[in-house]
Amino acid sequence: MMPPVQEGSFVREWPDRGLFRTFRSFFSYGEWMSSRRRTLRTLPGHVLGFLLLSLIAGVLVSAGVTPAVVVAAEAADTAAQTFEKLPGSLEIGQPMEKTRVWAVGNDGNPVQLAAFFEQNRVEVGADEMSPFVKDAAVAAEDPRFPDHGGVDVIGTLRAILSTYILGGPMQGGSTITQQYVKNVLIQNCEASSDGPVELQACAQQATTTAGSDGAARKLKEMRLAVGLEKRYSKADILTGYLNIANFGARTYGVQAAAQYYFGVDASALRISQAAVLVSILNNPNVLRIDRPESAVNGEANGYALTRERRDYVIAKMAEQGKISQAEGASASSEPVLPAINPPSTGCDSAAGASYFCDYVTWAVKKNPAFGSTSAERAETLRRGGLNIYTTLDLDLQAATEQGIASRIPFSLANTDIGTAAVTVEPGTGRILAMAQNKNFSNDATLAAADNSNTAINYSTDRGFGGSSGFQIGSTFKVFILMEWLKQGHSLNELVDGSRRTFTRWHDSCTGDHRTSYRPKNYDGTSPGAITPLQATKRSVNTAFIAMAQQLDLCAIFDGAEKMGVHRADGEPLDRYPAALLGANEIAPLSLATAIAGIAASGLVCQPTAIDRVVGPAGKEIPLGGHDCVQAVTPRVAHAASYAMGTVFERGGTAARAAVPGAPLMGKTGTADRAVHSWITGGTTEAITSLWVGNVSGSDSMYTVRPLGEQTAYSAKFGIFADILKTSIAKFGGTSFGEPDPEDLEVSYVRVPQLSGQDVSTATRELIQTGLAVVVGNPVESARPEGTVARTVPAAGKYVRAGGTVTLHPSDGAANDPPAPAPVPTPAPSPAPTPTIGPDEGPGAGDAG
Repeated sequence: MMPPVQEGSFVREWPDRGLFRTFRSFFSYGEWMSSRRRTLRTLPGHVLGFLLLSLIAGVLVSAGVTPAVVVAAEAADTAAQTFEKLPGSLEIGQPMEKTRVWAVGNDGNPVQLAAFFEQNRVEVGADEMSPFVKDAAVAAEDPRFPDHGGVDVIGTLRAILSTYILGGPMQGGSTITQQYVKNVLIQNCEASSDGPVELQACAQQATTTAGSDGAARKLKEMRLAVGLEKRYSKADILTGYLNIANFGARTYGVQAAAQYYFGVDASALRISQAAVLVSILNNPNVLRIDRPESAVNGEANGYALTRERRDYVIAKMAEQGKISQAEGASASSEPVLPAINPPSTGCDSAAGASYFCDYVTWAVKKNPAFGSTSAERAETLRRGGLNIYTTLDLDLQAATEQGIASRIPFSLANTDIGTAAVTVEPGTGRILAMAQNKNFSNDATLAAADNSNTAINYSTDRGFGGSSGFQIGSTFKVFILMEWLKQGHSLNELVDGSRRTFTRWHDSCTGDHRTSYRPKNYDGTSPGAITPLQATKRSVNTAFIAMAQQLDLCAIFDGAEKMGVHRADGEPLDRYPAALLGANEIAPLSLATAIAGIAASGLVCQPTAIDRVVGPAGKEIPLGGHDCVQAVTPRVAHAASYAMGTVFERGGTAARAAVPGAPLMGKTGTADRAVHSWITGGTTEAITSLWVGNVSGSDSMYTVRPLGEQTAYSAKFGIFADILKTSIAKFGGTSFGEPDPEDLEVSYVRVPQLSGQDVSTATRELIQTGLAVVVGNPVESARPEGTVARTVPAAGKYVRAGGTVTLHPSDGAANDPPAPAPVPTPAPSPAPTPTIGPDEGPGAGDAG
C-alpha cells in the first residue's frame, strides 16, 4: 500500500524509475500548484526539465511505442537527460515591421506618404494596448499565465491524455509563453530564409505537431519557454506575444489588427472588439472578419463562428473577474461589426507623389547602408520597420502636379505625349518635387493597354526606374558657355553667328578632326557678329557652334559631366559636333542637378530624396556621405548665371515663364524637329527641369495641341510659371552673384598687316587673334594674284574681339598703287547690338 502523499515532499518509497518517478515528482508539487503567485521560475531548472520530460516522454513511449513500463521508464530517463541538453535561450530578433515613407507637410511636420510591408505590423508598448485585450488574451488563451513558469503542467497533461492516450483530437496545451516562442521561431525563419521553399521548410520544422517530430518540437518549445520566463517579466512576454501574433492574412500584432478591423488604435479597443481580436487568434484563417460573410469558412454562416468564439472569450473574462457580469452581457449583445481599414502598401498609394516614392525605393536599394546586396536592401525596405523621412515638399509637389494636369492630359489619341518636372534645392541636391502626366502602375498589362499608366519614372535614369532619357536640345549650350568663360573669354566678345558649314574641331581627347556640320537658326537668319550674352538670351545655334569651334570639344563634354550631366541609359555621352546642340538623351533630374550647381556658385550636389532614416529601435541609420563637388569656380558660375538670367527677360526664350519675386536664371531647349521641349531654371532656392515631349514617336511639340488651341511647346511655359509661383512664395530667392567685370568687358583686337600674304595664311593668323574671317571679292592690286591686297577694317584698326575682318585678294593688276602705311587708330565704341530671331535645334527647329 502506498503511503499518503506528503504535500511539499517527494514520496521516496515509490520506485525511482521511469513513470513512477515521473508521477511521484508530479504529485510532489502540490504545494506549488496550490499557490497562484508561486511560479516555476523559483524551481531548479533541472527539476522542471526532469518533471516535464519524464511526464511527456514516459506517457508517449508507453502509449505509442511499447506497453512495457520498464521500457517507458528507461525512455523517460533518457528523455529527461535530453531535455536538460536542449537550448534554453531564445534569440528574439526584431519582428518584421512596415517601413514608412514620410514627406514634409504644409506645416513642416511629417506626413505619411507610403508604407511597405510583408507583414502589416506596428509594434506598440504595453501602455498602448487596451487592458481589455490583455485580459481577454489571458482569460481565453492561458488563464494560469500569471502563475506558471512558462509551461502549464495541468494543460500539458490534459492535452497528452486526450490526444495520445484517449485518441481524441489534437489539443495544444500551449501557454502564451509557448505561443510566443513558436511565433518568434517562425519570425526568425522568415528573417533568415532566402526563398519560399526554404521558409516553408524552416517554419514546418518550427511548428510541426505530428509524430515524433511534433513531440521533439514541443519539448524544444517548452524548454525555450522556461528560459524565456527566467529572462523576461510576464508583462513583457504578454506584450511581445500580442505584438507578434497573426490576426489573419498579413495582419500581425494587435495595433495593426485594431486599425485594420475596427479603424482604431489598440489602446481604444472596447471589450467586444478586444474579444473579437483574441477570438481571431484561435483560428486566423476561419475567424477573420474582413471577407464577405458567405466566404467565411466556405459556409453561409456570416460571422457566427467568430461571434461564438467572442462570446466565449467575454464569458471567460467575466468568470475570472476581469470584467463584471453586466459588462460582459452588454459586450455580448453587440453585433460583430467590423470597420475594415485596408492598409496601403507600395507606391501606388502615394497619390501624385508615386514616382517620387518609387525613386526613394531605388535610392534605398542602391545604398549600402541598408545591406550589402540589393536583395538585402529590398528585404530591409519591406521588413525593416524603417521610418524614411524624405525631402519632398508637399506644397511644391501639389503645384507641380496641378500645373501639369491642367495643361497636359495623361494620354492623347494620336500622340504618346509625356511630361515630367523635377525640382531640386541648389547647394544640397534635395529633391523637392517630382511629378509626371501618368498614373503610376506596376501592372505591365494595364500599361500596355492604356498609355496613361506606367511604372517608368520619366524624371530619372533607367537605373533608378526611369527611361532612357530625352534629347535636351539647346539646354546643352550652357556647358559651351561655361567652357568659354573658363578659357578667359568675355560675355561681350563678338562671335561670328553667320550661318555656314563648320569643319575644323579641336579635341584633346580623340585628336583634332574635320567633321562637316551646318546648323541653322530657328528663323533661318544668319545674324553675323553677336555676343555670347545675346546668343544666350536668344539661344542662337550658329553663335554657340562658332564659340565651340574656338574651344576644346573634350573640355566642353568633360565639364558637362562634372556638372552631373550623363546619359539616362548609362552609356557614355556622345561627343560629336551635333551633340553640342543637345543630341544626348538626358533625364530631367540630371539637368536640374547641373543647373542647380550653377545657381549654387558652382557647387554641384548629387540628388538625394532622403533626409534621414530611423530604424525600428529609434536609432538613426547613417546614410553615408552626401556627394557635393565644386565643379566650376564661383566666378564662372556667376557669369553663367548672369547670362542665363537674360533668358527670362523680355525677348528671351523663357520670358513667357517669368514670375516676379526673385531673380531667375535658366535655359530652354528644343530637340531636333521639336520632338522634345524643355525649360530648366529657377531661383537660388529651387531649380526645376521640365520636359514635354514624345514618350514614343516623333510628333512636333509645335503642332501637338493637348488641350484646345495651345501647343505643347507653349504649354511648358504655363506649367513652369505655376511651379515658380509656389517656389518663390515658399522659398524666395536671392542674387546668384555678380559677374566679374572682366567677364563683361568689351575687348578689342588690332588688325595685323596682312598685305601680300596668301589668303589661307592670313586667315589662320586672324583666327588665332580671335577674329572671324570673310573672304571678299578680288580688287585691283599690284600684289601677286590671290594674295591679300587689303583688309576691311584696314591694318592697324581696332576691331572688337570676335569681330569679323574681310580679306580682299589681289587680282594682279599692275596699275594698283602701293598700299599706304598703316596708321594706328584708337579703340572704337562698342557696336550696336544686332537683332536676331530665336534659335533652332540640331539641324531643325529649336526656339530655345
